[in-house]
Amino acid sequence: MKPLFVVLEGPDASGKSTQLRLLAEHLAARNIPHLTTREPGGTSLGQELRRLLLDPHRDIRPLTELLLMVADRHEHVERVIRPALEQGKWVLCSRYTLSTLAYQGYGRGVDLDLLRQLNELATGGLEPDYVFLLDLPPQVAYQRTRDRDRFEGEGLEFFTQVRAAYLELIRSVPRGYVIDATSPPEQVCREILARLPLPG
Repeated sequence: MKPLFVVLEGPDASGKSTQLRLLAEHLAARNIPHLTTREPGGTSLGQELRRLLLDPHRDIRPLTELLLMVADRHEHVERVIRPALEQGKWVLCSRYTLSTLAYQGYGRGVDLDLLRQLNELATGGLEPDYVFLLDLPPQVAYQRTRDRDRFEGEGLEFFTQVRAAYLELIRSVPRGYVIDATSPPEQVCREILARLPLPG
């Protein structure tokens, strides 16, 4: 079967890392070759950019933040995601293009058309096969993330804007699904697995 590119989206503290781990365990149990990765930080350059972007003591302008994210995405797609898919591996990724639209577009007010053009340039048109939005009420996300990093140190209003953006954006994604991230992790994982075309 064709290797799939599966993306987990959602606010900070919605459980994306936990779900990546659980999904990887299920794929391994079925002997499906796979790779788990994340944005930002899926390459060595990405690790450096992640450190800069998430530093709570660094004041970065919205356009600068965006361009760093897009640079990371291009490296990530060309050096990690595309090669893995070409090798027949499933790719499980925490965050991709919807995060840019939700955080930099709706959250920071960067022009959405510019964001879409830059995403297209960075990805070379590579779209996920499945996108799962791990949805979390803004109050829960805010409580879980206070004092963690620059993005997670945002106020409740920012989390509310980002959640509304995600819920709007996911509607236009083919094979995009909203999953209740307040459920126990094992239940969230079962809901994701039920929507993936896994071999028996």
